[in-house]
Amino acid sequence: MSEQGSPVGLHRVVAPAGVLPQAAERLDTRRELWPDEVRVRVERLNLDAASFRQLERTHDGDGDRVREAVLGIVAARGKMQNPETGSGGMLVGTVEEVGPDSPLGLQVGDRVTTLVSLTLTPLVIEDGLARWDGRSEQVPADGYAILFGRSIVAVIPDDLPAELSLSVMDVCGAPALTARVVGQYVASLGGAPSLDSAGQATGSTHGPVVAVIGGAGKSGSLSLAAAKQAGARRTVGVVPHQAEADLLTGAGIADVVAVADARDPVALSAAVQQAGGPADVTVVCVDVPGCEGGAILSTADRGTVIFFSMATSFSAAALGAEGLAADVTMLVGNGYVPGHADFAMSLLRGHAGVRSLFERRL
Repeated sequence: MSEQGSPVGLHRVVAPAGVLPQAAERLDTRRELWPDEVRVRVERLNLDAASFRQLERTHDGDGDRVREAVLGIVAARGKMQNPETGSGGMLVGTVEEVGPDSPLGLQVGDRVTTLVSLTLTPLVIEDGLARWDGRSEQVPADGYAILFGRSIVAVIPDDLPAELSLSVMDVCGAPALTARVVGQYVASLGGAPSLDSAGQATGSTHGPVVAVIGGAGKSGSLSLAAAKQAGARRTVGVVPHQAEADLLTGAGIADVVAVADARDPVALSAAVQQAGGPADVTVVCVDVPGCEGGAILSTADRGTVIFFSMATSFSAAALGAEGLAADVTMLVGNGYVPGHADFAMSLLRGHAGVRSLFERRL
């Protein structure tokens, strides 16, 4: 196309008029590119955890029905955006055409992973997801996707399997923001991260206590490693049952591992308190609803709660903090921090325990 498109993809919005692609009910998925766009041949989708769990529950774990539901969403909306959770995921693919005005610096043949959500990415599935059994978040697929001028994308590193890279990139915003917040605490307290004889971060005597709810998961394990590297005095990984506690303990990335149901506010806050809390920074990385009150109750006065789960009810969080008279800062992890992809990859490469947890989930 010769016309100039919008760098944020407004020209691809079919309905309703005037909204951004993420808020659109339907996107234009035609193959032909606007000058600043890129078309990617899709190899694999990574559905976000909250979306996949909701589909799995709704269809009683029936993989065929889950697959049909995903196909129906993509066909109806021109993108993968679960209408119940509002969330999507991301993809891996190979660049097959680059518009002459694209600012993304990509070349035909580059193998890439997107760092923007499938909820705003025009997507067409051409193989009926025939190779996917509907029972996992990672979805082998054949089709194409369109990237805009302001889309964020990373070339997949040669030293890691594509599936592993996709899993890390899917959650790379969480460790980056965790590190930023913890670093700000350390700086305000006049401390700095300490290093052991191997050059690994051991925290700071002036650093904050950091609790990560869902510490054995993808974003949780990376956030624990990021918090320690940024100077956390103590890291607490909270998991829902003993099996995950054993995994997280074996990974060696949390100072203390606590077992609690994150949906039970009293039990969660008691577990964090017993583990050395309350937390100065609480990071919520679980993919189930109802964790807002417990996270707030687990956090010290004037502490910070970072919500990364797409299952979070932000009205429940705001009203819950008010009802508890909790003077806490609440942040929404938006998935983007400059340099987040490289940072997450460095954590994976530098922490064998983190990598082992990721590889178990593939």
